[in-house]
Amino acid sequence: MHALFKSLRLADNPEQRREYSRYLALRMGPMIHALTLVGALAYLVAVVASTLVRHSPLPLWLRLAPLLPLLLVASSTRHVRQPRLLSALTLLCILLLEIGINLNGFGDMRGHSMVLPGLLLPVASSVIWLGRWDFVAAMLLCALGPLPLLLFGRLDGVQVFQYLVYMTVAIALSTVLRAFMARTLFEQFRLEHQLREQANTDGLTGLLLRNRFLELARSAMAELHHQQQPACMLFLDADHFKQINDQYGHAAGDAALIALAAAMRRQMRQDDLIGRIGGEEFAMLLPGNNLEQARQRAEQLRQSIHEIRRPDGPLTVSIGIAECSPRCCDDIEALLARADQAMRQAKNAGRNRVVCSPDDC
Repeated sequence: MHALFKSLRLADNPEQRREYSRYLALRMGPMIHALTLVGALAYLVAVVASTLVRHSPLPLWLRLAPLLPLLLVASSTRHVRQPRLLSALTLLCILLLEIGINLNGFGDMRGHSMVLPGLLLPVASSVIWLGRWDFVAAMLLCALGPLPLLLFGRLDGVQVFQYLVYMTVAIALSTVLRAFMARTLFEQFRLEHQLREQANTDGLTGLLLRNRFLELARSAMAELHHQQQPACMLFLDADHFKQINDQYGHAAGDAALIALAAAMRRQMRQDDLIGRIGGEEFAMLLPGNNLEQARQRAEQLRQSIHEIRRPDGPLTVSIGIAECSPRCCDDIEALLARADQAMRQAKNAGRNRVVCSPDDC
């Protein structure tokens, strides 16, 4: 039981937390829509049934007043997938149901009519809350919702005690159900995240695979074009890499690639993208950098990689640069091809150097 209530930890990465919130909204949105719709219909049935079995001092139209906003909330949750808005709509549904319980309980001061809704609402809604504070707010609404009936009704101490016992049991049960649901969803999110990482990243270096790199780079380029911002592509190739594998084995070659990837990550900025394009070929998209800025960063990267030791000396790379201007830009494949061509010119010029594309220089 202790493990069940242990905090679910995410990395200290705000983006990953936002991703988890979006994941919860996407997975739980249909269930929230279904439960809010059932809640609205159940409220309608309850009002009609209570009208048939007892007389209420309040007119029927007033007791039915919460029904229209309940239906509107239920309809809205069908398409909403923004976590905060979805949570707010669900809390609004609980608030409307509590108002309806008070309206229909008015005039029946024996207290029997409030016990069942007080028990059902926390349990029925326990599994739909996206966040911990949403759950806490909902349980407070459920517990305090019948407060007007408790304060102004002719209730004796036994009835109040009965309500408190039932509500305590309901909230305790809801807490356990919510904890199981939260842990199950978190484990599913973590598993799906790991599977996506394995599908999109290179197992050796941890960098993006070619297709995923191109997909993200294409999206980034579209945004840069909209903002009229420049970008540059670096294409890196480790010099004489086959010689390492042939003379010292693939373990030495893998170690060199891992060190090279680590050096690239150290130079990486928040919006940069790095991918492993081939065996010892890497690409780096530098959003917002013009040609001169990219040349400086490429030179720093070349010097950083030169400090890596391979069995027969320093590790060197040849780097090609291609620029995408704000007004006119190739598609991502063409930009990568121009950077690749510049890298081959660096190879032909003697390796261990930075060369920009002839179209840009």
